Amino acid sequence: MKKLISKSVKGFTLIELMIVVAIIGILAAIAIPKFADLVTKSKESAVKGSLGSVRSAVSIYYSDTEGVFPATTLLTNALCNGSRYLKDLPTVTIPRPGSHAAVATVTASTVVDNGNWFYSGSTDGHVAVSCSHTDTKTSTWSTW
Repeated sequence: MKKLISKSVKGFTLIELMIVVAIIGILAAIAIPKFADLVTKSKESAVKGSLGSVRSAVSIYYSDTEGVFPATTLLTNALCNGSRYLKDLPTVTIPRPGSHAAVATVTASTVVDNGNWFYSGSTDGHVAVSCSHTDTKTSTWSTW
């Protein structure tokens, strides 16, 4: 009598492989936009951190000079001269399409949409981001 030889087949079928590739594609389609959103949020957080540093430096300057804020045109010189308060004035990098130039200047006396630092001057020492666009949480940048 002839013996029946059975071979055990090991491996995946083409259908199983196609299902796995489809599942990976669906997961990637969901994950990639979320990752891009996280990168944008982290860049916004970096700008908020820089804003906090500049505000702290203005506050320390105010206490060192016994109640006098830096002059509007001299904020960079007052805070960065001799590295007493800041080594350099941090740049503003707005992480959105159509972003403004990443230049840190403090010459504006009113909030304009230029993407730089806004400093209200020697009256109240308020520092903000001079931008009228919204961030990822739909807050206007200049209202931080």
